[in-house]
Amino acid sequence: GRCRGLKWDRTPSIWPKLNCLKSHMRSWPSLELVREFVAQNNAAQIKHVIQILSQEFALSQHPHSRKGGLIGLAACSIALGKDSGLYLKELIEPVLTCFNDADSRLRYYACEALYNIVKVARGSVLPHFNVLFDGLSKLAADPDPNVKSGSELLDRLLKDIVTESNKFDLVGFIPLLRERIYSNNQYARQFIISWILVLESVPDINLLDYLPEILDGLFQILGDNSKEIRKMCEVALGEFLKEIKKNPSSVKFAEMANILVIHCQASDDLIQLTAMCWMREFIQLAGRVMLPYSSGILTAVLPCLSYDDRKKSIKEVANVCNQSLMKLVIPEDDETDEGKQSLSLQTEPKEESLSQQEVTSSGESLFILALSERTDRVPVTLNLDGIVQVLDCHLHDSATGMMTRIAVLKWLYHLYIKTPRKMFRHTDSLFPILLRTLSDESDEVILKDLEVLAEIASSPAGQTEDQGPCDGSDMRSELHIPVKASQLSSSGMKGMECSPSTPTMNSYFYKFMINLLKRFSSERKLLETRGAFIIRQLCLLLNAENIFHSMADILLREEDLKFASTMVHTLNTILLTSSELFQLRNQLKDLKTPESRNLFCCLYRSWCHNPVTTVSLCFLTQNYKHAYDLIQKFGDLEVTVDFLTEVDKLVQLIECPIFTYLRLQLLDVKNNPYLIKALYGLLMLLPQSSAFQLLSHRLQCVPNPELLRAGRGAEPASRAGRRDSPTATNIDYLELLQHFERVQNKHLEVRHQRAGRGEPPDRRVVL
Repeated sequence: GRCRGLKWDRTPSIWPKLNCLKSHMRSWPSLELVREFVAQNNAAQIKHVIQILSQEFALSQHPHSRKGGLIGLAACSIALGKDSGLYLKELIEPVLTCFNDADSRLRYYACEALYNIVKVARGSVLPHFNVLFDGLSKLAADPDPNVKSGSELLDRLLKDIVTESNKFDLVGFIPLLRERIYSNNQYARQFIISWILVLESVPDINLLDYLPEILDGLFQILGDNSKEIRKMCEVALGEFLKEIKKNPSSVKFAEMANILVIHCQASDDLIQLTAMCWMREFIQLAGRVMLPYSSGILTAVLPCLSYDDRKKSIKEVANVCNQSLMKLVIPEDDETDEGKQSLSLQTEPKEESLSQQEVTSSGESLFILALSERTDRVPVTLNLDGIVQVLDCHLHDSATGMMTRIAVLKWLYHLYIKTPRKMFRHTDSLFPILLRTLSDESDEVILKDLEVLAEIASSPAGQTEDQGPCDGSDMRSELHIPVKASQLSSSGMKGMECSPSTPTMNSYFYKFMINLLKRFSSERKLLETRGAFIIRQLCLLLNAENIFHSMADILLREEDLKFASTMVHTLNTILLTSSELFQLRNQLKDLKTPESRNLFCCLYRSWCHNPVTTVSLCFLTQNYKHAYDLIQKFGDLEVTVDFLTEVDKLVQLIECPIFTYLRLQLLDVKNNPYLIKALYGLLMLLPQSSAFQLLSHRLQCVPNPELLRAGRGAEPASRAGRRDSPTATNIDYLELLQHFERVQNKHLEVRHQRAGRGEPPDRRVVL
C-alpha cells in the first residue's frame, strides 16, 4: 500500500537516472530481502518475491496496485543487478501484459518499468527480443503521446543493445518482422523501417540473406501516405541495393524476381520506378539467372515503354531493362535437345516457387555461369513459350502503345535470329497477328513487322520444321484458286509449292505471299494507302525477284479478276518507279539470262490482267514488236475511262527518267520501228488531252519520220522485235499474245456477269 504514495516524474528524459527508483526501494521491505536472497544465492525465494509482485500487484484488478507492482518489478530488477538476466522471463511478462492496459498512465508506467529492467539486464534480454519487439511495435502506434514518447526511449535503448551485441538471433526474428511489416498503421510502419535500418547498419548482422522475406512488405510501405515514411523506406531500399551491388554473389536474385515483377506494375509512381530500378540492376548483375522470369519481366516492362513524358524516368529505366534482358538470349538457347530440355524443366527453379537451396545455388554460380559457362551445373532454361505468349498478347491488345508494339516486334525478330528452331514452333500462331499488324497506323510498326515476317520467310529453320509446304489446298482456301488439269502441270505444282526462283526462301515465304495478297484483297484501303510501301520494303528485306515472281505466280490463279488487275497495276507502278527495284529493272531491261527471261514470262502472264501494264512491261523489257501487237489488240477491248486513264499515266511515265533509254532509242529509227509504231498506237488511243499533246510533241522529235517505212518488210526477222535479237528467239511471243487474249476475254465475261447482277459497271467512255 505504500507504493500508492509514490509520485514518479513522467518525463522520459529522467529515465536513465535510476536514482528516483532506488530512493524508493526502501519503501518495499521485501526488496531488501531480494538483496539478501541474491547474496545467499536463494533463487527460490527470489522467484517467490517476483511472483508476488507480478500476481498480487502488477496483474491486480486495481489500477494503483498495478502501478505499484510495475515499480516493484523494476526495483527488483535493479536489486538483482547482473543476476536479473536469470529471472527476465518472470520480470518481463507481467510488464508486457500491462502494455495492453486500457489506462494510458498504466501503459506509460509499464513502458518505464520495462526500460529499467532492460537497462539493467542489457544483452541478457536478447533471448526475449521477439516478445519485447512485439510489445514495442504496439506501443509505437499508441494514441497517447506520453506512451509513444516512452516507447521511443525504450526502443532506442533496445537498438543500442542489439547494435553492441553479436548474439542477436536474426533467424528467429525474421518471421516476426515478416509478419509485422505488413501493418497498415503509419507509426508501426515507421517503427519497422527504423529497425530494418538499424539491423542493416550492424556489420555482424547479414539482413541481405533474408531480404526476400521482407522485400514485398518494404515496397508496400514505400506507398505510404506519409512523406517521412516513404523517405525512410526509400533510404532502406537504397541501402539494400548498395549492398546487393557490393556482394552480388550472395544475393538470392531468383527469390526476389517475381516480387519485383509485381511492383513494377504498381500504380504508384515511386513504387514502380524503384522496383524498375531494382529490376534493371538484377538483370545486369544476375544475368541469365533472370531468364526463367523473362515472361513476367516483359509483362511488367513492355507497357512502360509507351509512357509519356510525365513518367519519363520509369520509361527510360524500363527501356534499359528491356534491352538488357534481350541481350541475355543467346544462340545456345536454341540448341537444347528435347531430353536436355525435359531435364532442365525438372531441375530449373520454377517461376512460381523456388526452393531456397535452388535459388542459393543460382545466386552463388552467377558469375561462374556468365564467365566460364560451366557444364557441371544445370543450365538456365529460356522460358520461350511464356515470352511468346506475352508478346502475342501485347500485339493482340488494341490499347497497346506504339513504342510497346515496336518493342514486341523487336523481341520477336531477336528471338527468330537467336532461337529460330524453337521459334518456328510458334510461327503458325503468330503469323495471323503479324499479318494484321501490317494495318497498323504507324510506319515504324509496319517496318518492324515486315522485318519479322521477312525473317520468318527466309530463315533456314523454316525448312526443318514439320510444317509441310504451302500446298494447293491451302492456297485455294486462301485465294480461291481454281483447280484445273491444265494448271496441275509440273511447272504449275512447282509454283504452288514454293516460289519458282527462291532457293534461299523457306516454305513460309510462299505462304506469306499468299496471305499478304489475301489481306490486300480483303482490305482495299490497306492496298491503296500502304500497299506500295509494304511491297517496296519487302523488296529491300527479301529478294525483289522472289517477291515479284511469287506474287505474279499467285495472281495468275486469282479468281477475283478485278483485284488481280488492281494488284498488277500496283506491282507494275512499283516496278517502274521505285528506287528499290533498280537492279530488277536492269535485269528485265536486257533479258540476257534464262532467269530474267523466265521472270519476264511469269510477270507477263499475270500482267495480262491489266492491258496497259502489259504494254509498259514490254516497253521496260524492250519487246517493242510485241508491245505494238498488244496495242493492235486494244481495238477489240472494251475501252473505259479507267483504261484511258491508265494509258494517260503510261504516257506520263514514258517522260520520266526510268524510260530515258527508250526515248534515246527513238533516234535509231531504223532498228526501232515498232517502238515508234507502238507509241503512235498509244497516241491514237488517246483523246486529244494533255497526254495526247505530250506524246505527240515527243514523236515530232523523232528524226525524219519518212524512215518509218524502213520497218515494213525490210527488217530481218531476227531484228524485227528487239535490239537484242538472240533473246527474242527464246520466248514464244505468239503464245504470250494468245494468253493475253484469253485473260482479257475472262475479264470481259466477268464484267458482263457483274452488269447482269446489277453491280456498278466500270466507267465507260461517253461519246
